Amino acid sequence: MNTLISGKSVHFDDRYLHVELEDGRIISTPMNWYKTLQNSSLLQLKNYRFICKGTGIEWTDLDYHLSIESMLLAQMQKMAA
Repeated sequence: MNTLISGKSVHFDDRYLHVELEDGRIISTPMNWYKTLQNSSLLQLKNYRFICKGTGIEWTDLDYHLSIESMLLAQMQKMAA
């Protein structure tokens, strides 16, 4: 992807990880794609920070990193299948 996709906020519900982007879009992907996150407490999930100029998310307590671009690519691949 050519443009810088940066996150603004992260939210969770019982099924999805939602990332609001700086441009107003919201990416939602199933929590079961991320076993580490799915098996974590709400307190651990809320303890995140954006890294790499907002293009990634880090949960330091879990030693877990997620690329926002990878969320978009996975979402597009699932829709194409």
